Amino acid sequence: MIDFLINIIIGAVLGLFGGLLGIGGGLFAIPTLSLMYGMDQQLAQGTALVMVVPNIVLGMYKYNQRNKIQWRTAVLLGSCAFVLSWFGALIAIDLDHKVMRQIFIGFLIFIAVWNLLQMLAKRTTQGLHDAPWPYFAGLGSLGGFLGGLFGVGSAVIATPVLTLFFGASQVVAQGLSLAIAVPTTMSTLATYSWHNQVDWTTGIAMAIGGVLTVSYGVRAAHSLPQSALKAIFSIFVLLSAVLLYGQL
Repeated sequence: MIDFLINIIIGAVLGLFGGLLGIGGGLFAIPTLSLMYGMDQQLAQGTALVMVVPNIVLGMYKYNQRNKIQWRTAVLLGSCAFVLSWFGALIAIDLDHKVMRQIFIGFLIFIAVWNLLQMLAKRTTQGLHDAPWPYFAGLGSLGGFLGGLFGVGSAVIATPVLTLFFGASQVVAQGLSLAIAVPTTMSTLATYSWHNQVDWTTGIAMAIGGVLTVSYGVRAAHSLPQSALKAIFSIFVLLSAVLLYGQL
């Protein structure tokens, strides 16, 4: 019972950061499960998804309340992401867990550096550009594949792309990116579960905690400067990469 309560508290902290950064908390849950519970990479990714699914559903609802999501674009992004996420998840399941962790660390470093560079880039944020549908389809497909491969990552990739190349503000991009993350995480969770790579007891406890706090993170995201959100995100991602590297 004590362990279950501790996992709820951990999930609450991760849910807060997930809502703040529009990523569902999974990007930080995976290193937490690896470092604190000694889970291998695939089991950590599968367990984190149990927490992520309700967090991103609630997060998308809260973001839509404050900044109406363009559902036509969201459906296109989510549909393409759903299809490609299966392929990414199947590849991840078959990889050696140490190799998978090395790839994940490289992914963390890449997205952290990318976000830091984006802080220096000039961009317009007057509104989401009306780009041709293949651009959104490509973004959804890439996000879905990475989401399936790493258990997280679809929203992490989509958010900076939407701000840098499609003119969306940070909070609008984070809300729209969750439309990719919802179908991606659901399909990926099903795949990991089918291959017995999910600790349901730990995941459910963390999910309870995450649901209790994710809305507070979303509220905070709308009050902080965009540069601060990017800086917070990059710092925590780099810290996670360093800690995981120390475990190799």
